[in-house]
Amino acid sequence: MSSQVDRFRVATYNIHRCRGWDQRVMPSRIARVLEEIDADIVALQEVVNHTVSPEQPGQACYLAKKLGYECRFGQTRQLRGKPYGNAVLSRFPIKTTKAYDLSCKRLEPRACFQVDVELNEGQSVHIFNVHLGTTHSERQRQALALVSKQILNSPALVHPRVMLGDFNDWMQGPVSRLLASHLVSADLAAHLRRRRTYPGPLPIVHLDHIFFDASLYLESLKLHRSRTALMASDHLPLIADFRLSAGDKS
Repeated sequence: MSSQVDRFRVATYNIHRCRGWDQRVMPSRIARVLEEIDADIVALQEVVNHTVSPEQPGQACYLAKKLGYECRFGQTRQLRGKPYGNAVLSRFPIKTTKAYDLSCKRLEPRACFQVDVELNEGQSVHIFNVHLGTTHSERQRQALALVSKQILNSPALVHPRVMLGDFNDWMQGPVSRLLASHLVSADLAAHLRRRRTYPGPLPIVHLDHIFFDASLYLESLKLHRSRTALMASDHLPLIADFRLSAGDKS
């Protein structure tokens, strides 16, 4: 019988279509960054998952196969005729997935991608991978949708929730405050020397966030700044180590 999981590591990473600062599209470089961070569950944004053949898989499929993860991909739109959206990689079994449309008229399609991951028998975690819009009014509408009873506050959710991703919330205003009124916001200032995450080499704004249920204990929060990560994408991985409370274990 396998041992009980009481800790797990999650990360959010906007991989920018695997296009680095040198303008080279290199999924293998993103794979090296994921090897470095060694997360159990990874929420990826800006993923092009166009599979040409078994030898030329889409980016999410390639990363999962390369690193031994289960993978689920949620398409948001087509990018030059190729499936484009969010993906979740997990070392634990993925039980269910749901996609929620957060799009606003005449603006780029956006979505929230939910994946339920089983940590122990009878014990799961609800992962919400999001990539919000770039306009303030758009994000306000999207945040209201996220905290509705159809998504984050659904009565069907009985396990701890983690919402993470690229929130594009440049000013840390009403959107972040609304989400933080329903979940705990991982406080960069309490764990890191800087409050900013983007762009990687010289961060000037805080776009990448992790929100979580109070039943989870945040042991550490890290912004991964290796030489490879600084080149691989315009974002850096934000990593959180969680511990389950005694009441959350199966």
